[in-house]
Amino acid sequence: VQVVESGGGLVQAGGSLRLSCAASGRTFSNYAMGWFRQAPGKEREFVATITWDGGRSYYADSVKGRFTISRDNAKNTVYLQMNSLKFEDTADYYCAADPPSYAWKTKSNEYRYWGQGTQVTVSS
Repeated sequence: VQVVESGGGLVQAGGSLRLSCAASGRTFSNYAMGWFRQAPGKEREFVATITWDGGRSYYADSVKGRFTISRDNAKNTVYLQMNSLKFEDTADYYCAADPPSYAWKTKSNEYRYWGQGTQVTVSS
């Protein structure tokens, strides 16, 4: 499956942004989806993940209550709604896909397919 992120940009602290990730190539609903981010000089970190059917989601503590992951299998798209953005949310955001499992996938090496990333910059 191929995934392409969009929706990044520059936003003031406290603002909102919605990222999209469009998938193609294979049956989208066969995959769990995740969002990761990587700030300059830091390792890639888990942000959120959602089950193949969108029924359950799991978040990093740093974004819980501010970010919401969702998916529309009819549109082959997963979203990341980001509210109350903070300066420390500044990073390149990546979408990832992998066949589902019983456990939450929160490590980058657990995902097989990755997009090229979209940049999010939060000004303080």
